[in-house]
Amino acid sequence: MANILVCDDDRQIVEAIEIYLKQEGYEIYKAYDGEEAIKILNKEDIHLLIMDVMMPKLDGIRATLKIREYSSIPIIILSAKSEDMDKILGLNVGADDYVTKPFNPLELIARVKSNLRRYTKLGSLNVEDNAVYRIGGLCMNDDTKEVTVDEEPVRLTPIEYSILLLLVKNPGRVFSIDQIYENIWNEEAIGADNTVAVHIRHIREKIEINPKEPRYLKVVWGVGYKVEKQ
Repeated sequence: MANILVCDDDRQIVEAIEIYLKQEGYEIYKAYDGEEAIKILNKEDIHLLIMDVMMPKLDGIRATLKIREYSSIPIIILSAKSEDMDKILGLNVGADDYVTKPFNPLELIARVKSNLRRYTKLGSLNVEDNAVYRIGGLCMNDDTKEVTVDEEPVRLTPIEYSILLLLVKNPGRVFSIDQIYENIWNEEAIGADNTVAVHIRHIREKIEINPKEPRYLKVVWGVGYKVEKQ
Protein backbone atom coordinates (compact mmCIF):
# COMPACT_ATOMS: atom_id res chain seq x y z
CA MET A 1 0.00 0.00 0.00
CA ALA A 2 1.16 3.55 -0.69
CA ASN A 3 3.03 5.77 1.76
CA ILE A 4 1.45 9.23 2.08
CA LEU A 5 3.06 12.26 3.70
CA VAL A 6 0.62 14.77 5.23
CA CYS A 7 2.03 18.23 5.94
CA ASP A 8 0.05 20.96 7.73
CA ASP A 9 0.90 23.18 10.68
CA ASP A 10 -2.57 22.47 12.11
CA ARG A 11 -2.05 19.20 13.96
CA GLN A 12 -5.78 18.52 14.21
CA ILE A 13 -6.09 18.60 10.43
CA VAL A 14 -3.12 16.24 10.08
CA GLU A 15 -4.67 13.85 12.58
CA ALA A 16 -8.06 13.99 10.83
CA ILE A 17 -6.50 13.24 7.43
CA GLU A 18 -4.48 10.43 9.01
CA ILE A 19 -7.67 8.81 10.32
CA TYR A 20 -9.43 8.99 6.93
CA LEU A 21 -6.47 7.63 4.96
CA LYS A 22 -5.53 4.90 7.43
CA GLN A 23 -9.06 3.56 7.05
CA GLU A 24 -8.19 3.11 3.36
CA GLY A 25 -5.06 1.16 4.29
CA TYR A 26 -2.42 3.82 3.56
CA GLU A 27 0.74 4.27 5.62
CA ILE A 28 0.87 7.87 6.90
CA TYR A 29 3.87 10.07 7.60
CA LYS A 30 3.37 13.47 9.26
CA ALA A 31 5.10 16.84 9.00
CA TYR A 32 4.14 20.30 10.26
CA ASP A 33 6.12 22.63 7.97
CA GLY A 34 7.75 22.49 4.55
CA GLU A 35 11.26 21.94 5.86
CA GLU A 36 10.17 18.90 7.86
CA ALA A 37 8.30 17.54 4.84
CA ILE A 38 11.40 17.74 2.65
CA LYS A 39 13.50 15.96 5.27
CA ILE A 40 11.00 13.09 5.40
CA LEU A 41 10.84 12.90 1.59
CA ASN A 42 14.62 12.55 1.48
CA LYS A 43 14.59 9.68 4.00
CA GLU A 44 11.41 7.73 3.28
CA ASP A 45 9.81 6.15 0.21
CA ILE A 46 6.84 8.50 -0.13
CA HIS A 47 4.34 7.99 -2.95
CA LEU A 48 2.12 11.08 -2.50
CA LEU A 49 2.28 14.35 -0.56
CA ILE A 50 -0.67 16.31 0.82
CA MET A 51 0.55 19.78 1.80
CA ASP A 52 -0.96 22.97 3.17
CA VAL A 53 -0.14 26.30 1.53
CA MET A 54 0.26 28.53 4.60
CA MET A 55 2.87 27.15 7.02
CA PRO A 56 5.76 28.50 9.13
CA LYS A 57 9.47 28.14 8.22
CA LEU A 58 8.81 26.98 4.65
CA ASP A 59 5.34 27.34 3.14
CA GLY A 60 3.71 24.87 0.78
CA ILE A 61 4.41 26.88 -2.35
CA ARG A 62 8.16 27.23 -1.77
CA ALA A 63 8.39 23.63 -0.54
CA THR A 64 6.71 22.42 -3.75
CA LEU A 65 9.20 24.39 -5.84
CA LYS A 66 12.10 22.73 -4.01
CA ILE A 67 10.58 19.25 -4.26
CA ARG A 68 9.98 19.61 -7.99
CA GLU A 69 13.72 20.12 -8.50
CA TYR A 70 14.25 16.39 -7.91
CA SER A 71 10.94 14.57 -7.54
CA SER A 72 7.79 14.04 -9.60
CA ILE A 73 5.63 12.44 -6.89
CA PRO A 74 2.00 13.61 -6.87
CA ILE A 75 1.45 16.69 -4.69
CA ILE A 76 -2.02 17.70 -3.53
CA ILE A 77 -2.18 21.25 -2.20
CA LEU A 78 -4.49 22.09 0.72
CA SER A 79 -5.72 25.66 0.79
CA ALA A 80 -7.89 27.54 3.26
CA LYS A 81 -9.08 29.79 0.44
CA SER A 82 -11.41 29.01 -2.42
CA GLU A 83 -10.21 31.74 -4.82
CA ASP A 84 -8.98 30.55 -8.21
CA MET A 85 -5.68 32.41 -7.79
CA ASP A 86 -4.76 30.26 -4.80
CA LYS A 87 -5.38 27.11 -6.79
CA ILE A 88 -3.55 28.40 -9.86
CA LEU A 89 -0.52 29.36 -7.78
CA GLY A 90 -0.24 25.83 -6.44
CA LEU A 91 -0.55 24.32 -9.91
CA ASN A 92 1.91 26.84 -11.32
CA VAL A 93 4.70 25.71 -9.02
CA GLY A 94 4.17 22.03 -9.80
CA ALA A 95 1.32 20.68 -7.69
CA ASP A 96 -0.84 18.05 -9.37
CA ASP A 97 -4.13 18.78 -7.65
CA TYR A 98 -5.74 20.80 -4.88
CA VAL A 99 -8.38 20.44 -2.19
CA THR A 100 -9.99 23.44 -0.52
CA LYS A 101 -10.46 23.54 3.26
CA PRO A 102 -12.81 22.70 4.83
CA PHE A 103 -12.68 19.56 2.70
CA ASN A 104 -15.03 16.64 2.24
CA PRO A 105 -13.17 13.47 3.35
CA LEU A 106 -14.67 11.50 0.45
CA GLU A 107 -13.37 14.07 -2.04
CA LEU A 108 -9.89 14.00 -0.51
CA ILE A 109 -9.78 10.20 -0.63
CA ALA A 110 -11.00 10.20 -4.23
CA ARG A 111 -8.28 12.65 -5.27
CA VAL A 112 -5.61 10.68 -3.43
CA LYS A 113 -6.65 7.47 -5.20
CA SER A 114 -6.85 9.19 -8.58
CA ASN A 115 -3.38 10.73 -8.29
CA LEU A 116 -1.86 7.49 -7.00
CA ARG A 117 -3.35 5.57 -9.94
CA ARG A 118 -1.69 7.95 -12.39
CA TYR A 119 1.62 7.85 -10.53
CA THR A 120 1.61 4.06 -10.26
CA LYS A 121 0.79 3.71 -13.94
CA LEU A 122 3.52 6.17 -14.88
CA GLY A 123 6.11 4.29 -12.84
CA SER A 124 5.10 0.81 -13.92
CA LEU A 125 7.07 -1.16 -16.48
CA ASN A 126 4.41 -3.86 -16.73
CA VAL A 127 2.61 -2.47 -19.74
CA GLU A 128 1.04 -5.04 -22.01
CA ASP A 129 1.54 -3.21 -25.30
CA ASN A 130 4.96 -2.09 -26.44
CA ALA A 131 4.03 1.45 -27.47
CA VAL A 132 6.39 4.13 -28.73
CA TYR A 133 4.81 7.29 -30.10
CA ARG A 134 6.78 9.72 -32.28
CA ILE A 135 5.71 13.13 -33.51
CA GLY A 136 8.66 14.77 -35.22
CA GLY A 137 11.42 15.04 -32.61
CA LEU A 138 9.02 14.26 -29.76
CA CYS A 139 9.10 10.66 -28.55
CA MET A 140 7.04 9.00 -25.81
CA ASN A 141 7.81 5.44 -24.77
CA ASP A 142 4.78 4.17 -22.88
CA ASP A 143 6.66 1.06 -21.73
CA THR A 144 9.41 2.94 -19.91
CA LYS A 145 7.39 6.17 -19.49
CA GLU A 146 10.31 8.11 -20.97
CA VAL A 147 9.81 11.33 -22.92
CA THR A 148 12.48 12.86 -25.15
CA VAL A 149 12.59 15.86 -27.46
CA ASP A 150 15.33 15.75 -30.10
CA GLU A 151 16.89 12.88 -28.10
CA GLU A 152 17.04 15.01 -24.93
CA PRO A 153 15.15 13.60 -21.90
CA VAL A 154 12.18 15.56 -20.55
CA ARG A 155 10.82 15.02 -17.04
CA LEU A 156 7.07 15.36 -16.72
CA THR A 157 4.80 15.02 -13.72
CA PRO A 158 2.22 12.18 -13.88
CA ILE A 159 -0.58 14.52 -14.94
CA GLU A 160 1.59 16.28 -17.53
CA TYR A 161 2.57 12.89 -18.94
CA SER A 162 -1.05 11.72 -19.10
CA ILE A 163 -2.22 14.87 -20.89
CA LEU A 164 0.60 14.75 -23.43
CA LEU A 165 0.10 11.02 -24.06
CA LEU A 166 -3.61 11.57 -24.69
CA LEU A 167 -2.79 14.18 -27.34
CA VAL A 168 0.17 12.33 -28.87
CA LYS A 169 -1.89 9.15 -29.28
CA ASN A 170 -4.46 11.18 -31.21
CA PRO A 171 -2.36 13.46 -33.48
CA GLY A 172 -4.34 16.15 -35.24
CA ARG A 173 -7.43 15.61 -33.08
CA VAL A 174 -8.55 18.65 -31.11
CA PHE A 175 -9.53 18.03 -27.49
CA SER A 176 -11.56 20.62 -25.64
CA ILE A 177 -10.53 21.62 -22.13
CA ASP A 178 -13.49 19.67 -20.73
CA GLN A 179 -12.54 16.57 -22.75
CA ILE A 180 -8.95 16.72 -21.49
CA TYR A 181 -10.08 17.17 -17.90
CA GLU A 182 -12.62 14.35 -18.01
CA ASN A 183 -10.14 11.97 -19.68
CA ILE A 184 -7.33 12.66 -17.21
CA TRP A 185 -9.13 13.37 -13.93
CA ASN A 186 -12.03 10.96 -14.58
CA GLU A 187 -14.59 13.38 -13.22
CA GLU A 188 -16.98 15.99 -14.55
CA ALA A 189 -15.24 19.13 -15.77
CA ILE A 190 -16.62 21.97 -13.68
CA GLY A 191 -14.45 25.08 -13.74
CA ALA A 192 -11.57 23.10 -15.25
CA ASP A 193 -10.26 25.81 -17.59
CA ASN A 194 -7.50 27.16 -15.35
CA THR A 195 -6.40 23.73 -14.15
CA VAL A 196 -5.91 22.36 -17.67
CA ALA A 197 -4.38 25.60 -18.99
CA VAL A 198 -1.71 25.61 -16.28
CA HIS A 199 -0.67 22.03 -17.02
CA ILE A 200 -0.63 22.70 -20.77
CA ARG A 201 1.67 25.66 -20.18
CA HIS A 202 4.02 23.53 -18.10
CA ILE A 203 4.14 20.86 -20.81
CA ARG A 204 4.94 23.48 -23.44
CA GLU A 205 7.74 24.93 -21.33
CA LYS A 206 9.30 21.47 -21.15
CA ILE A 207 8.88 20.17 -24.71
CA GLU A 208 8.98 23.31 -26.86
CA ILE A 209 12.10 25.26 -27.84
CA ASN A 210 9.94 28.38 -27.96
CA PRO A 211 6.69 27.87 -26.02
CA LYS A 212 5.21 30.97 -27.67
CA GLU A 213 5.67 29.37 -31.09
CA PRO A 214 5.05 25.68 -30.34
CA ARG A 215 6.06 22.93 -32.75
CA TYR A 216 3.98 20.22 -31.12
CA LEU A 217 1.35 21.28 -28.61
CA LYS A 218 -0.91 23.82 -30.26
CA VAL A 219 -4.03 25.71 -29.29
CA VAL A 220 -7.07 25.86 -31.57
CA TRP A 221 -8.59 29.12 -30.39
CA GLY A 222 -12.05 28.74 -28.94
CA VAL A 223 -11.95 24.96 -29.35
CA GLY A 224 -9.11 23.32 -27.43
CA TYR A 225 -5.65 21.77 -27.86
CA LYS A 226 -3.97 19.29 -30.17
CA VAL A 227 -0.61 17.80 -31.02
CA GLU A 228 0.12 18.61 -34.65
CA LYS A 229 0.63 15.79 -37.13
CA GLN A 230 4.15 15.86 -38.60
